[in-house]
Amino acid sequence: MNARLPTPLPAPGLSEEDAFGLLERLDLSQMMAEARALRDDGFGALLTYSKKLFIPLTHLCRDVCHYCTFATTPRHQQAPYMSVDAVLEAARQGAAAGCKEALFTLGEKPELRYRAAREALETLGFPSTTAYLAHVAERVLAETGLLPHLNPGTLSDEEFRALKPVGPSMGMMLESTSLRLCEKGMPHYGSPDKDPAVRLATLDAAGRAAVPFTTGLLIGIGETRRERIETLLAIRASHVRYGHIQEVIVQNFRAKDDTKMAGAPEPSLEELLWTIAVARLIFGPTMSIQAPPNLSPGVLPQLVDAGLNDWGGVSPVTPDFVNPEAPWPHLDRLAEETAAAGKQLTERLTVYPGYLHDHARWLDPRVAARVLPMADGAGLARTDSWTPGATEPPPAQALQALRRLDLKPRQEIQALLALAEAGEALSESAIVTLLQARGDDFAAVCQSADRLRRAHAGDTVRYVVNRNINYTNVCYFKCQFCAFSKGKLAENLRGRPYDLSGEEIARRVEEAWARGATEVCLQGGIHPEYTGETYRDILRTVRGAAPDMHIHAFSPLEIWQGAETLGLSLEAYLALLKAEGLSTLPGTAAEILDDEVRAILCPDKINSAQWLQVMRAAHNAGLRSTATMMFGHVDRYEHWARHLLKIRALQAETGGFTEFVLLPFVAEEAPLYLKGRARRGPTFRETLLAHAVARLVLSPLIPNIQCSWVKLGHDGVAAALQAGCNDLGGTLMNETITRAAGAQHGQETGPAAMRALIEGLGRRAEQRSTLYEPVTEERIRAGLAAGPLIPVINTPATRYERSKVTEAGDLGAG
Repeated sequence: MNARLPTPLPAPGLSEEDAFGLLERLDLSQMMAEARALRDDGFGALLTYSKKLFIPLTHLCRDVCHYCTFATTPRHQQAPYMSVDAVLEAARQGAAAGCKEALFTLGEKPELRYRAAREALETLGFPSTTAYLAHVAERVLAETGLLPHLNPGTLSDEEFRALKPVGPSMGMMLESTSLRLCEKGMPHYGSPDKDPAVRLATLDAAGRAAVPFTTGLLIGIGETRRERIETLLAIRASHVRYGHIQEVIVQNFRAKDDTKMAGAPEPSLEELLWTIAVARLIFGPTMSIQAPPNLSPGVLPQLVDAGLNDWGGVSPVTPDFVNPEAPWPHLDRLAEETAAAGKQLTERLTVYPGYLHDHARWLDPRVAARVLPMADGAGLARTDSWTPGATEPPPAQALQALRRLDLKPRQEIQALLALAEAGEALSESAIVTLLQARGDDFAAVCQSADRLRRAHAGDTVRYVVNRNINYTNVCYFKCQFCAFSKGKLAENLRGRPYDLSGEEIARRVEEAWARGATEVCLQGGIHPEYTGETYRDILRTVRGAAPDMHIHAFSPLEIWQGAETLGLSLEAYLALLKAEGLSTLPGTAAEILDDEVRAILCPDKINSAQWLQVMRAAHNAGLRSTATMMFGHVDRYEHWARHLLKIRALQAETGGFTEFVLLPFVAEEAPLYLKGRARRGPTFRETLLAHAVARLVLSPLIPNIQCSWVKLGHDGVAAALQAGCNDLGGTLMNETITRAAGAQHGQETGPAAMRALIEGLGRRAEQRSTLYEPVTEERIRAGLAAGPLIPVINTPATRYERSKVTEAGDLGAG
């Protein structure tokens, strides 16, 4: 079954009557089996944790819970509060150790009980503990990059509003709704903040503030099983009202020395398993159910069997200050025990994926800007520092996976790969499942794609010697991913507006031909003064400069725009362009063919149906094209799947696509990223999966899957060539669009470098034409003998360059 991501939408679970009916059931093993099935339906093979740092801002507390050793009195503390410097030093150590979460734990409102706390706050310059917490959390977020998870206890609506701009998530254990536990002689006696009504009011206040919230129950402190169910139902009722509970913790009481409950019995394993299973059955498949691994050493696989999907925060740096007698398990050991239970240990962020995907509702924009760069496409934690366009080498673990032979992928993955290798069409949900692959599943997907590559494209890797000519960067569209275009309303981006003269276009074409090119690729911004005639002029100029050059030109957006300015149908306009020498079309401007994504990325651009309409018309006119996908920004895996299926469907209809090109989003200078509204591009694992899954989905209809050396670098494309790709695209000569977005892999990879890269993998290199035909020996020799490029001249856009044609041998720009 498909491993869906957790979502903030309320899950129905059991009715209240059926929930209380669980008290009558004696078949714990069957209850656990039902809970496991629900968990697997919601979370699949993943079992998550957050790598955190524990920051005990203050140990002072106005409550006196009888089981607690965290709270102390002023005479047992050197200072009532950690200083800002001490907090930041701890946070920096956590960040250096790879932590992403800063868990702020503190006692409840100590200033209401202790004069020392009041005096300390006055000295620090804050009116309350909550105000000081807001300040230090803001410093940690801004100066260390760690994400604060705030646990200050009960809060008002006003306090939630004050804390939300500095905390992506918050939490408070409800513990129990039993009033009995607040009576004299019971564990919550003398603790005003443990009044169930007060704590339930905090749960609802968090919901009103739209704060992703953690809560849960503490078992074994004197409550009954019925009272546990009542507590779970109360949590669910708040969640149904607001949708804000992102995880429910089932925490087992551990007796501690020097407390009033030091001699109290701890709950049995059976009680813990029963409560985990009941929580899962009440909340259904999509709620995250968590149990701390350090409180149940030696029995972790049994907890997994009861239906949990998350271990909570685990720190490689600090102890569990609430349960100091229980050390955290080492992450390697935790991964082993998780694997023994049939799950893949996967790092998450402090805010869960469903809330991150809907960050406009759940996160303050300033917080979202910090969280999004730390997330992958699933909304889970990025676990390596590689980004598209940068020079960081690919992570070794991903490279090793391409060659591993000892794989044990899940049966579900094996079944889907068998279908794909047999040429069967995959459904959207099946594609999403493959894109979610991790561990052995990831390696199996990549290796399966490479087997298909070998079957349909052989061991030859091809490339084309070409030149990119971007004739203008003036554009009146406002695509939020683009760092190339300039215009009156453009973002504050580097580079000056230009509009190439016809003379400069021709010069670049002639130079490209002299350097062995067989193709020029022509695209540009949508200049407000360009018409359909401008594109015809460009074609005439290119044809005049190099009559035998293959002209690969004009995105579907430019085709649509050109036809519209002349009042022509797509078919009529494409016929005009073909008559002027247009040979093929680049399949750019596709981005993601899903209008939910396009509404964010490029709201004023042609929509998905219009892009497909242009390509259909081009193919029907005898003009073949490439197809592209630009991924890893605001999209999710289901959007990638829909894009692939639309490309496959059109190819089945027309057969017009020559290759499919994967373009991972380069974020560095992209407006959407700079505004804090996009991820940092796909991870390397996701990038390889996108290439591999494209091969699995599009075979055998599109035999060529291309990887971009501009985006991936040479080491990256070497890996992609082992994950289903068979084509390296063009040598380019001039690459400006991706470099404008921040890529650092240069402007050209010449024929000799292409051959060395390919042959270094033990594969055969072959220079091709745009249409995958052989090229002449003369072209090959010219490419290998090419000298340095003459510096380009980007004609400043001081006036509109409408005409791009040559007249009487003199190139005019009037």
